[in-house]
Amino acid sequence: MALDDKGGVWKSGRGKGRKTPKGRQLEDQAWAEVRALLGEGPRRRDLLIEYLHLIQDKYGCLSAPHIRALAEELGTGMAEIWEVATFYAHFDPVKEGETPPPDLTIRVCESLSCELAGSEQLIAALEKGMDPKKIRVLRAPCMGRCDTAPVLEIGHKHIDNATPEKVEAALKDGHFHAEIPAYEDFAAYRAAGGYEKLAELRKSGNWEKVQETVLASGLRGLGGAGFPSGRKWGFVRANPGIRYLAVNGDEGEPGTFKDRYYLERNPHLMLEGMLIAAWAVEAERSFIYMRDEYPAVLEILRREIAALEDAGIILKGEVELRRGAGAYICGEESAMIESIEGKRGIPRQRPPYVAAVGVFDRPTLVHNVETLHWVTRILREGPEVLNATERNGRKGLRSYSVSGRVAKPGVYLLPAGSTITDIIAACGGMAEGHSFKAYQPGGPSSGLLPASMADIPLDFDTLQPHGTFIGSAAVVVLSDKDSAKAAALNMLRFFESESCGQCTPCRVGCEKAVKLMQADKWDAELLEDLCQVMGDASICGLGQAAPNPIRLTMKHFPDEV
Repeated sequence: MALDDKGGVWKSGRGKGRKTPKGRQLEDQAWAEVRALLGEGPRRRDLLIEYLHLIQDKYGCLSAPHIRALAEELGTGMAEIWEVATFYAHFDPVKEGETPPPDLTIRVCESLSCELAGSEQLIAALEKGMDPKKIRVLRAPCMGRCDTAPVLEIGHKHIDNATPEKVEAALKDGHFHAEIPAYEDFAAYRAAGGYEKLAELRKSGNWEKVQETVLASGLRGLGGAGFPSGRKWGFVRANPGIRYLAVNGDEGEPGTFKDRYYLERNPHLMLEGMLIAAWAVEAERSFIYMRDEYPAVLEILRREIAALEDAGIILKGEVELRRGAGAYICGEESAMIESIEGKRGIPRQRPPYVAAVGVFDRPTLVHNVETLHWVTRILREGPEVLNATERNGRKGLRSYSVSGRVAKPGVYLLPAGSTITDIIAACGGMAEGHSFKAYQPGGPSSGLLPASMADIPLDFDTLQPHGTFIGSAAVVVLSDKDSAKAAALNMLRFFESESCGQCTPCRVGCEKAVKLMQADKWDAELLEDLCQVMGDASICGLGQAAPNPIRLTMKHFPDEV
Protein backbone atom coordinates (compact mmCIF):
# COMPACT_ATOMS: atom_id res chain seq x y z
CA MET A 1 0.00 0.00 0.00
CA ALA A 2 1.34 3.39 -0.97
CA LEU A 3 2.36 5.60 1.94
CA ASP A 4 0.30 8.51 0.66
CA ASP A 5 -2.98 6.69 -0.05
CA LYS A 6 -4.69 8.64 2.75
CA GLY A 7 -4.82 12.39 3.16
CA GLY A 8 -2.34 13.60 5.74
CA VAL A 9 -1.77 16.85 7.54
CA TRP A 10 0.08 18.26 4.53
CA LYS A 11 -2.68 17.35 2.08
CA SER A 12 -5.28 19.83 0.94
CA GLY A 13 -7.78 18.34 -1.50
CA ARG A 14 -6.87 16.17 -4.51
CA GLY A 15 -3.48 15.38 -3.06
CA LYS A 16 -2.11 18.92 -3.27
CA GLY A 17 0.44 19.73 -0.55
CA ARG A 18 0.30 22.86 1.62
CA LYS A 19 1.89 25.92 0.14
CA THR A 20 2.72 27.31 3.58
CA PRO A 21 3.41 25.98 7.06
CA LYS A 22 0.70 26.21 9.69
CA GLY A 23 0.16 29.37 11.70
CA ARG A 24 0.01 33.06 10.87
CA GLN A 25 1.70 33.79 7.58
CA LEU A 26 4.31 36.46 7.04
CA GLU A 27 2.87 39.18 4.82
CA ASP A 28 5.36 40.77 2.44
CA GLN A 29 3.99 44.31 2.77
CA ALA A 30 3.93 44.27 6.58
CA TRP A 31 7.42 42.78 6.63
CA ALA A 32 8.73 45.50 4.33
CA GLU A 33 7.10 48.19 6.47
CA VAL A 34 8.62 46.84 9.69
CA ARG A 35 12.06 46.47 8.13
CA ALA A 36 11.90 50.06 6.91
CA LEU A 37 11.06 51.28 10.42
CA LEU A 38 13.81 49.25 12.07
CA GLY A 39 16.47 50.43 9.62
CA GLU A 40 19.79 48.78 8.84
CA GLY A 41 21.08 48.19 12.38
CA PRO A 42 21.27 44.87 14.21
CA ARG A 43 18.03 43.39 15.54
CA ARG A 44 18.25 43.40 19.34
CA ARG A 45 15.68 41.64 21.52
CA ASP A 46 16.22 44.18 24.34
CA LEU A 47 14.98 46.94 21.99
CA LEU A 48 11.58 45.30 21.55
CA ILE A 49 9.70 48.13 23.30
CA GLU A 50 11.49 50.71 21.15
CA TYR A 51 10.49 48.77 18.02
CA LEU A 52 6.88 48.59 19.21
CA HIS A 53 6.88 52.37 19.68
CA LEU A 54 8.08 52.82 16.10
CA ILE A 55 5.17 50.77 14.77
CA GLN A 56 2.59 52.32 17.12
CA ASP A 57 3.71 55.87 16.25
CA LYS A 58 3.65 55.21 12.50
CA TYR A 59 0.44 53.20 12.17
CA GLY A 60 -1.54 54.08 15.32
CA CYS A 61 -1.71 50.47 16.50
CA LEU A 62 0.14 47.15 16.50
CA SER A 63 -1.58 45.01 13.88
CA ALA A 64 -1.20 41.23 13.84
CA PRO A 65 0.68 41.32 10.49
CA HIS A 66 3.15 43.86 11.89
CA ILE A 67 3.65 41.82 15.07
CA ARG A 68 4.23 38.72 12.91
CA ALA A 69 6.79 40.63 10.85
CA LEU A 70 8.55 41.92 13.96
CA ALA A 71 8.70 38.39 15.32
CA GLU A 72 10.36 37.32 12.06
CA GLU A 73 12.93 40.10 12.33
CA LEU A 74 13.78 39.31 15.95
CA GLY A 75 13.66 35.55 15.56
CA THR A 76 11.17 35.19 18.38
CA GLY A 77 7.56 34.10 18.74
CA MET A 78 4.51 36.30 18.34
CA ALA A 79 3.29 35.25 21.78
CA GLU A 80 6.37 36.76 23.40
CA ILE A 81 5.82 40.07 21.62
CA TRP A 82 2.10 39.99 22.35
CA GLU A 83 2.61 39.54 26.10
CA VAL A 84 4.92 42.57 26.17
CA ALA A 85 2.65 44.74 24.00
CA THR A 86 -0.42 44.00 26.11
CA PHE A 87 1.40 44.81 29.37
CA TYR A 88 1.87 48.51 28.55
CA ALA A 89 -0.99 50.99 28.36
CA HIS A 90 0.35 52.99 25.41
CA PHE A 91 0.32 50.12 22.92
CA ASP A 92 -2.76 49.05 20.96
CA PRO A 93 -2.30 45.47 19.72
CA VAL A 94 -5.04 44.53 17.23
CA LYS A 95 -5.87 40.96 16.21
CA GLU A 96 -7.19 39.91 12.80
CA GLY A 97 -10.80 40.96 12.41
CA GLU A 98 -10.65 43.54 15.20
CA THR A 99 -11.33 47.20 14.52
CA PRO A 100 -8.21 49.34 15.00
CA PRO A 101 -8.48 52.38 17.28
CA PRO A 102 -9.45 55.75 15.77
CA ASP A 103 -6.70 57.91 14.29
CA LEU A 104 -6.73 60.24 17.28
CA THR A 105 -6.66 59.48 21.00
CA ILE A 106 -7.31 61.93 23.83
CA ARG A 107 -5.98 60.79 27.20
CA VAL A 108 -7.44 62.65 30.17
CA CYS A 109 -5.59 62.47 33.48
CA GLU A 110 -7.74 61.19 36.34
CA SER A 111 -5.20 61.48 39.16
CA LEU A 112 -6.17 63.17 42.44
CA SER A 113 -4.94 66.64 41.47
CA CYS A 114 -6.82 66.53 38.17
CA GLU A 115 -9.94 65.10 39.83
CA LEU A 116 -9.92 68.01 42.27
CA ALA A 117 -9.64 70.36 39.28
CA GLY A 118 -12.65 68.86 37.49
CA SER A 119 -11.33 66.03 35.30
CA GLU A 120 -14.53 63.98 35.72
CA GLN A 121 -16.65 66.79 34.27
CA LEU A 122 -14.09 67.26 31.50
CA ILE A 123 -14.19 63.55 30.60
CA ALA A 124 -18.00 63.59 30.53
CA ALA A 125 -18.04 66.63 28.25
CA LEU A 126 -15.51 65.15 25.85
CA GLU A 127 -17.22 61.75 25.68
CA LYS A 128 -20.48 63.52 24.91
CA GLY A 129 -19.00 65.81 22.28
CA MET A 130 -16.68 63.44 20.36
CA ASP A 131 -17.45 60.94 17.62
CA PRO A 132 -15.98 57.69 19.05
CA LYS A 133 -15.35 56.41 15.52
CA LYS A 134 -12.97 59.30 14.90
CA ILE A 135 -11.64 60.20 18.35
CA ARG A 136 -11.43 58.02 21.42
CA VAL A 137 -11.37 59.47 24.92
CA LEU A 138 -9.43 57.44 27.48
CA ARG A 139 -8.87 57.82 31.19
CA ALA A 140 -5.16 57.96 32.03
CA PRO A 141 -3.03 58.01 35.18
CA CYS A 142 -0.90 60.97 36.23
CA MET A 143 0.92 62.77 33.41
CA GLY A 144 3.30 64.66 35.68
CA ARG A 145 1.70 68.05 35.05
CA CYS A 146 -0.28 68.34 38.29
CA ASP A 147 0.55 72.04 38.61
CA THR A 148 -1.64 72.77 35.58
CA ALA A 149 -4.55 70.41 36.33
CA PRO A 150 -6.74 69.27 34.73
CA VAL A 151 -4.48 67.97 31.98
CA LEU A 152 -5.01 65.90 28.87
CA GLU A 153 -2.91 64.71 25.97
CA ILE A 154 -3.96 64.75 22.31
CA GLY A 155 -1.50 62.55 20.44
CA HIS A 156 1.71 63.78 22.09
CA LYS A 157 0.52 67.33 22.74
CA HIS A 158 -0.46 68.25 26.28
CA ILE A 159 -3.26 70.68 27.04
CA ASP A 160 -2.76 72.33 30.43
CA ASN A 161 -5.71 73.68 32.44
CA ALA A 162 -7.79 71.83 29.88
CA THR A 163 -11.33 72.76 28.88
CA PRO A 164 -13.57 71.48 26.06
CA GLU A 165 -12.97 74.79 24.29
CA LYS A 166 -9.18 74.33 24.39
CA VAL A 167 -9.58 70.82 23.03
CA GLU A 168 -11.78 72.05 20.20
CA ALA A 169 -9.21 74.72 19.30
CA ALA A 170 -6.39 72.15 19.34
CA LEU A 171 -8.35 69.79 17.10
CA LYS A 172 -8.90 72.59 14.58
CA ASP A 173 -5.20 73.49 14.71
CA GLY A 174 -4.25 69.87 13.96
CA HIS A 175 -0.88 70.06 15.74
CA PHE A 176 -0.54 67.02 18.00
CA HIS A 177 3.20 66.93 18.68
CA ALA A 178 5.04 67.80 21.88
CA GLU A 179 5.95 71.44 22.41
CA ILE A 180 9.62 71.78 23.40
CA PRO A 181 10.16 74.41 26.11
CA ALA A 182 13.16 76.73 26.20
CA TYR A 183 16.02 75.02 28.05
CA GLU A 184 19.78 75.26 28.60
CA ASP A 185 21.30 73.29 25.73
CA PHE A 186 24.78 71.79 25.48
CA ALA A 187 26.43 74.92 24.08
CA ALA A 188 25.06 77.16 26.84
CA TYR A 189 25.86 74.65 29.57
CA ARG A 190 29.41 74.12 28.30
CA ALA A 191 29.97 77.88 28.09
CA ALA A 192 29.03 78.20 31.76
CA GLY A 193 31.62 75.62 32.85
CA GLY A 194 29.59 72.50 32.27
CA TYR A 195 31.45 69.15 32.08
CA GLU A 196 34.65 70.69 33.47
CA LYS A 197 34.18 68.70 36.69
CA LEU A 198 33.64 65.49 34.69
CA ALA A 199 36.80 66.13 32.64
CA GLU A 200 38.77 66.82 35.82
CA LEU A 201 37.60 63.59 37.45
CA ARG A 202 38.25 61.50 34.36
CA LYS A 203 41.79 62.86 34.23
CA SER A 204 42.89 62.57 37.86
CA GLY A 205 39.88 61.94 40.11
CA ASN A 206 39.65 59.59 43.07
CA TRP A 207 36.27 57.91 43.14
CA GLU A 208 36.41 57.21 46.88
CA LYS A 209 37.02 60.89 47.61
CA VAL A 210 34.09 61.80 45.36
CA GLN A 211 31.94 59.27 47.19
CA GLU A 212 32.92 60.81 50.53
CA THR A 213 31.93 64.27 49.25
CA VAL A 214 28.50 63.02 48.17
CA LEU A 215 27.99 61.24 51.51
CA ALA A 216 29.09 64.37 53.42
CA SER A 217 26.38 66.38 51.67
CA GLY A 218 23.70 64.09 53.09
CA LEU A 219 22.26 63.35 49.64
CA ARG A 220 19.77 60.49 49.69
CA GLY A 221 17.87 58.83 46.86
CA LEU A 222 15.19 61.26 45.71
CA GLY A 223 13.05 58.76 43.85
CA GLY A 224 11.44 57.85 47.16
CA ALA A 225 13.58 55.19 48.84
CA GLY A 226 15.94 57.65 50.52
CA PHE A 227 19.03 55.39 50.52
CA PRO A 228 22.32 57.33 51.01
CA SER A 229 23.35 57.98 47.43
CA GLY A 230 27.12 57.71 47.58
CA ARG A 231 27.02 54.42 49.47
CA LYS A 232 25.52 52.66 46.44
CA TRP A 233 28.67 53.32 44.45
CA GLY A 234 30.85 51.12 46.63
CA PHE A 235 28.32 48.27 46.49
CA VAL A 236 28.25 48.28 42.69
CA ARG A 237 31.98 48.78 42.23
CA ALA A 238 32.72 45.84 44.54
CA ASN A 239 31.22 43.46 41.98
CA PRO A 240 33.62 42.32 39.25
CA GLY A 241 33.11 42.43 35.50
CA ILE A 242 31.06 44.69 33.25
CA ARG A 243 28.88 47.20 35.12
CA TYR A 244 26.03 49.43 34.03
CA LEU A 245 24.19 52.52 35.24
CA ALA A 246 20.42 53.06 34.92
CA VAL A 247 18.66 56.39 35.40
CA ASN A 248 15.13 56.00 36.71
CA GLY A 249 13.10 58.73 34.99
CA ASP A 250 9.76 56.96 35.37
CA GLU A 251 8.29 59.35 37.94
CA GLY A 252 4.79 57.95 37.75
CA GLU A 253 3.78 58.59 41.38
CA PRO A 254 0.67 60.80 41.02
CA GLY A 255 1.43 64.33 42.15
CA THR A 256 5.13 64.11 41.22
CA PHE A 257 6.62 66.32 38.53
CA LYS A 258 9.97 67.55 39.89
CA ASP A 259 12.09 65.46 37.49
CA ARG A 260 10.22 66.85 34.50
CA TYR A 261 10.64 70.35 35.91
CA TYR A 262 14.43 70.03 36.05
CA LEU A 263 14.88 68.19 32.77
CA GLU A 264 12.81 70.74 30.85
CA ARG A 265 15.14 73.47 32.12
CA ASN A 266 18.63 72.12 32.88
CA PRO A 267 19.00 68.59 31.45
CA HIS A 268 22.79 68.67 31.52
CA LEU A 269 22.98 68.90 35.30
CA MET A 270 21.46 65.42 35.35
CA LEU A 271 23.52 64.20 32.39
CA GLU A 272 26.82 65.33 33.90
CA GLY A 273 25.84 63.77 37.24
CA MET A 274 25.04 60.55 35.43
CA LEU A 275 28.43 60.49 33.68
CA ILE A 276 30.21 61.22 36.98
CA ALA A 277 28.39 58.35 38.68
CA ALA A 278 29.17 56.09 35.71
CA TRP A 279 32.85 57.06 36.00
CA ALA A 280 32.79 56.33 39.75
CA VAL A 281 31.56 52.76 39.29
CA GLU A 282 33.33 52.23 35.95
CA ALA A 283 30.03 51.61 34.15
CA GLU A 284 30.47 50.55 30.56
CA ARG A 285 27.08 51.86 29.46
CA SER A 286 24.31 54.05 30.87
CA PHE A 287 20.58 53.67 30.28
CA ILE A 288 18.10 56.50 30.77
CA TYR A 289 14.59 55.14 31.26
CA MET A 290 12.12 57.98 30.68
CA ARG A 291 8.36 57.76 30.93
CA ASP A 292 6.39 58.06 27.70
CA GLU A 293 4.19 60.74 29.27
CA TYR A 294 7.14 63.17 28.90
CA PRO A 295 7.50 63.52 25.11
CA ALA A 296 9.20 66.92 25.37
CA VAL A 297 11.80 65.56 27.80
CA LEU A 298 12.42 62.58 25.52
CA GLU A 299 13.10 64.90 22.58
CA ILE A 300 15.37 67.15 24.69
CA LEU A 301 17.39 64.14 25.84
CA ARG A 302 17.68 62.78 22.29
CA ARG A 303 19.11 66.11 21.13
CA GLU A 304 21.49 66.57 24.03
CA ILE A 305 22.82 62.99 24.07
CA ALA A 306 23.61 63.46 20.36
CA ALA A 307 25.37 66.73 21.23
CA LEU A 308 27.50 64.92 23.82
CA GLU A 309 28.44 62.30 21.21
CA ASP A 310 29.33 64.98 18.66
CA ALA A 311 31.51 66.75 21.24
CA GLY A 312 33.34 63.52 22.04
CA ILE A 313 32.32 63.57 25.71
CA ILE A 314 30.69 60.17 25.27
CA LEU A 315 31.09 57.47 22.66
CA LYS A 316 28.23 56.70 20.32
CA GLY A 317 25.96 54.22 22.07
CA GLU A 318 27.55 54.79 25.48
CA VAL A 319 24.27 56.34 26.70
CA GLU A 320 21.01 54.71 25.61
CA LEU A 321 17.67 56.49 25.98
CA ARG A 322 14.80 54.08 26.62
CA ARG A 323 11.18 55.13 26.31
CA GLY A 324 8.63 53.75 28.75
CA ALA A 325 5.17 52.82 27.54
CA GLY A 326 2.72 53.66 30.29
CA ALA A 327 3.35 51.45 33.34
CA TYR A 328 3.65 52.94 36.83
CA ILE A 329 5.20 49.73 38.14
CA CYS A 330 8.32 50.45 36.08
CA GLY A 331 9.24 53.08 38.64
CA GLU A 332 10.28 50.11 40.81
CA GLU A 333 13.93 49.61 39.95
CA SER A 334 13.87 45.90 39.10
CA ALA A 335 10.68 46.32 37.00
CA MET A 336 12.40 49.19 35.20
CA ILE A 337 15.36 46.92 34.46
CA GLU A 338 13.02 44.26 33.07
CA SER A 339 11.54 46.93 30.79
CA ILE A 340 15.01 48.10 29.69
CA GLU A 341 15.60 44.50 28.65
CA GLY A 342 12.46 44.63 26.48
CA LYS A 343 10.21 42.61 28.77
CA ARG A 344 7.08 43.13 30.82
CA GLY A 345 7.79 45.44 33.76
CA ILE A 346 7.33 42.85 36.49
CA PRO A 347 9.36 43.33 39.70
CA ARG A 348 12.00 40.74 40.44
CA GLN A 349 12.26 38.70 43.62
CA ARG A 350 15.10 39.95 45.80
CA PRO A 351 17.81 39.03 46.67
CA PRO A 352 19.81 39.24 44.50
CA TYR A 353 19.73 43.03 44.43
CA VAL A 354 20.32 45.08 41.30
CA ALA A 355 23.70 46.32 42.59
CA ALA A 356 24.89 42.75 41.97
CA VAL A 357 22.45 41.45 39.32
CA GLY A 358 20.85 44.24 37.33
CA VAL A 359 20.62 45.07 33.61
CA PHE A 360 21.50 41.95 31.60
CA ASP A 361 22.40 40.31 34.94
CA ARG A 362 25.33 42.67 35.43
CA PRO A 363 26.00 44.88 38.50
CA THR A 364 23.94 48.04 37.99
CA LEU A 365 23.87 51.41 39.72
CA VAL A 366 20.36 52.89 39.73
CA HIS A 367 19.77 56.57 40.47
CA ASN A 368 16.80 58.92 40.21
CA VAL A 369 16.94 61.95 37.89
CA GLU A 370 16.96 64.56 40.66
CA THR A 371 19.57 62.61 42.63
CA LEU A 372 22.00 62.93 39.70
CA HIS A 373 21.07 66.60 39.31
CA TRP A 374 22.35 67.10 42.86
CA VAL A 375 25.48 65.00 42.32
CA THR A 376 26.67 67.59 39.78
CA ARG A 377 25.84 70.53 42.03
CA ILE A 378 27.53 68.95 45.07
CA LEU A 379 30.76 68.31 43.19
CA ARG A 380 30.76 71.77 41.61
CA GLU A 381 29.64 73.78 44.64
CA GLY A 382 30.69 71.57 47.54
CA PRO A 383 28.65 69.45 49.99
CA GLU A 384 27.49 72.60 51.76
CA VAL A 385 25.10 73.27 48.88
CA LEU A 386 22.91 70.77 50.74
CA ASN A 387 24.20 70.30 54.27
CA ALA A 388 24.49 74.01 55.10
CA THR A 389 20.69 74.39 55.14
CA GLU A 390 18.91 73.40 58.34
CA ARG A 391 15.32 73.69 59.52
CA ASN A 392 13.48 71.96 62.34
CA GLY A 393 16.52 69.84 63.04
CA ARG A 394 16.71 68.56 59.47
CA LYS A 395 19.53 69.29 57.01
CA GLY A 396 19.33 69.71 53.26
CA LEU A 397 16.92 70.84 50.58
CA ARG A 398 13.88 69.13 49.10
CA SER A 399 12.09 69.66 45.80
CA TYR A 400 8.40 69.55 46.69
CA SER A 401 5.93 69.00 43.83
CA VAL A 402 2.86 70.83 45.13
CA SER A 403 -0.62 70.71 43.62
CA GLY A 404 -4.24 70.72 44.68
CA ARG A 405 -5.97 73.57 46.50
CA VAL A 406 -3.08 76.02 46.69
CA ALA A 407 -2.84 79.43 45.03
CA LYS A 408 0.30 78.69 43.00
CA PRO A 409 1.01 74.98 42.38
CA GLY A 410 4.52 74.09 41.22
CA VAL A 411 7.94 72.77 42.23
CA TYR A 412 9.36 74.50 45.31
CA LEU A 413 12.94 74.02 46.51
CA LEU A 414 12.69 74.43 50.28
CA PRO A 415 14.57 73.34 53.40
CA ALA A 416 14.08 69.63 54.02
CA GLY A 417 12.55 70.33 57.43
CA SER A 418 9.67 72.36 55.98
CA THR A 419 6.18 71.62 57.25
CA ILE A 420 3.01 71.64 55.20
CA THR A 421 2.36 75.11 56.64
CA ASP A 422 5.68 76.31 55.17
CA ILE A 423 4.92 74.69 51.84
CA ILE A 424 1.45 76.20 51.55
CA ALA A 425 2.92 79.61 52.41
CA ALA A 426 5.53 79.20 49.64
CA CYS A 427 2.63 78.52 47.25
CA GLY A 428 1.00 81.82 48.12
CA GLY A 429 -1.44 80.24 50.56
CA MET A 430 -4.59 78.31 49.87
CA ALA A 431 -6.58 78.86 46.68
CA GLU A 432 -9.24 81.52 47.03
CA GLY A 433 -12.35 80.25 48.82
CA HIS A 434 -10.66 77.13 50.22
CA SER A 435 -9.66 76.25 53.78
CA PHE A 436 -6.93 73.73 54.54
CA LYS A 437 -8.30 70.29 55.46
CA ALA A 438 -5.79 67.54 54.60
CA TYR A 439 -2.70 66.74 52.60
CA GLN A 440 -0.95 63.92 50.83
CA PRO A 441 2.75 64.20 51.83
CA GLY A 442 4.32 61.91 49.22
CA GLY A 443 1.94 60.65 46.56
CA PRO A 444 -0.89 58.11 46.97
CA SER A 445 1.54 55.67 48.55
CA SER A 446 1.75 58.00 51.56
CA GLY A 447 -2.01 58.31 52.13
CA LEU A 448 -3.64 61.36 53.77
CA LEU A 449 -2.85 63.38 56.86
CA PRO A 450 -5.23 65.92 58.48
CA ALA A 451 -4.62 69.66 58.82
CA SER A 452 -4.15 69.13 62.57
CA MET A 453 -0.80 67.44 61.74
CA ALA A 454 0.63 70.49 60.03
CA ASP A 455 3.72 70.84 62.20
CA ILE A 456 5.56 67.67 61.07
CA PRO A 457 8.77 68.28 59.07
CA LEU A 458 8.28 66.67 55.67
CA ASP A 459 11.52 64.77 55.22
CA PHE A 460 12.97 61.28 55.33
CA ASP A 461 12.38 59.44 58.62
CA THR A 462 10.07 62.08 60.14
CA LEU A 463 6.76 60.63 58.90
CA GLN A 464 7.28 56.94 59.60
CA PRO A 465 6.12 57.28 63.25
CA HIS A 466 2.81 58.53 61.86
CA GLY A 467 2.34 55.55 59.51
CA THR A 468 3.47 57.28 56.32
CA PHE A 469 6.57 58.59 54.51
CA ILE A 470 7.80 61.43 52.31
CA GLY A 471 8.47 59.30 49.20
CA SER A 472 9.00 61.54 46.19
CA ALA A 473 7.64 64.61 48.04
CA ALA A 474 4.50 64.77 45.91
CA VAL A 475 2.32 67.05 48.03
CA VAL A 476 -1.38 67.35 47.20
CA VAL A 477 -3.40 69.75 49.34
CA LEU A 478 -7.11 69.18 50.03
CA SER A 479 -9.61 71.74 51.30
CA ASP A 480 -12.88 71.85 53.17
CA LYS A 481 -14.64 71.35 49.82
CA ASP A 482 -13.03 67.93 49.31
CA SER A 483 -13.84 64.45 50.58
CA ALA A 484 -11.07 62.40 52.20
CA LYS A 485 -13.08 59.27 51.42
CA ALA A 486 -13.28 60.15 47.72
CA ALA A 487 -9.56 61.00 47.66
CA ALA A 488 -8.67 57.62 49.17
CA LEU A 489 -10.84 55.83 46.62
CA ASN A 490 -9.09 57.72 43.82
CA MET A 491 -5.75 56.50 45.14
CA LEU A 492 -6.83 52.85 45.38
CA ARG A 493 -8.33 52.92 41.90
CA PHE A 494 -4.93 54.03 40.68
CA PHE A 495 -3.21 51.13 42.44
CA GLU A 496 -5.83 48.69 41.12
CA SER A 497 -5.18 49.87 37.57
CA GLU A 498 -1.39 49.91 37.88
CA SER A 499 -0.77 46.64 39.74
CA CYS A 500 1.33 44.40 37.50
CA GLY A 501 -0.72 41.43 38.74
CA GLN A 502 2.26 39.21 39.54
CA CYS A 503 1.27 38.58 43.17
CA THR A 504 -2.22 37.77 44.41
CA PRO A 505 -2.21 40.01 47.52
CA CYS A 506 -1.71 43.12 45.39
CA ARG A 507 -3.68 42.09 42.30
CA VAL A 508 -6.77 40.88 44.16
CA GLY A 509 -6.30 43.05 47.23
CA CYS A 510 -6.47 46.35 45.32
CA GLU A 511 -9.57 45.19 43.44
CA LYS A 512 -11.36 44.09 46.63
CA ALA A 513 -10.36 47.28 48.42
CA VAL A 514 -11.90 49.43 45.68
CA LYS A 515 -15.17 47.49 45.91
CA LEU A 516 -15.29 47.75 49.71
CA MET A 517 -14.46 51.47 49.62
CA GLN A 518 -17.42 52.22 47.35
CA ALA A 519 -19.84 51.25 50.13
CA ASP A 520 -21.70 54.02 51.94
CA LYS A 521 -20.16 52.78 55.18
CA TRP A 522 -16.71 51.17 55.19
CA ASP A 523 -16.28 47.79 56.87
CA ALA A 524 -13.27 48.86 58.94
CA GLU A 525 -12.48 45.40 60.30
CA LEU A 526 -12.53 43.73 56.89
CA LEU A 527 -10.50 46.52 55.28
CA GLU A 528 -7.87 46.33 58.03
CA ASP A 529 -7.59 42.57 57.54
CA LEU A 530 -7.13 43.13 53.81
CA CYS A 531 -4.51 45.82 54.44
CA GLN A 532 -2.57 43.48 56.70
CA VAL A 533 -2.40 40.75 54.08
CA MET A 534 -1.40 43.18 51.31
CA GLY A 535 1.32 44.79 53.41
CA ASP A 536 2.76 41.49 54.61
CA ALA A 537 2.62 39.41 51.44
CA SER A 538 2.99 41.71 48.41
CA ILE A 539 6.22 41.33 46.46
CA CYS A 540 7.00 45.01 45.88
CA GLY A 541 6.29 48.46 47.26
CA LEU A 542 3.08 48.98 45.30
CA GLY A 543 1.10 46.37 47.18
CA GLN A 544 2.90 47.10 50.43
CA ALA A 545 2.05 50.84 50.32
CA ALA A 546 -1.45 50.62 48.80
CA PRO A 547 -3.06 50.14 52.27
CA ASN A 548 -1.77 53.52 53.50
CA PRO A 549 -4.63 55.64 52.07
CA ILE A 550 -7.16 53.23 53.60
CA ARG A 551 -5.62 53.10 57.05
CA LEU A 552 -4.90 56.80 57.37
CA THR A 553 -8.35 57.78 56.15
CA MET A 554 -9.99 55.47 58.68
CA LYS A 555 -7.71 56.81 61.41
CA HIS A 556 -7.92 60.55 60.75
CA PHE A 557 -11.31 60.94 59.02
CA PRO A 558 -13.53 58.34 60.75
CA ASP A 559 -16.61 60.53 60.40
CA GLU A 560 -16.38 60.30 56.58
CA VAL A 561 -16.11 56.51 56.28
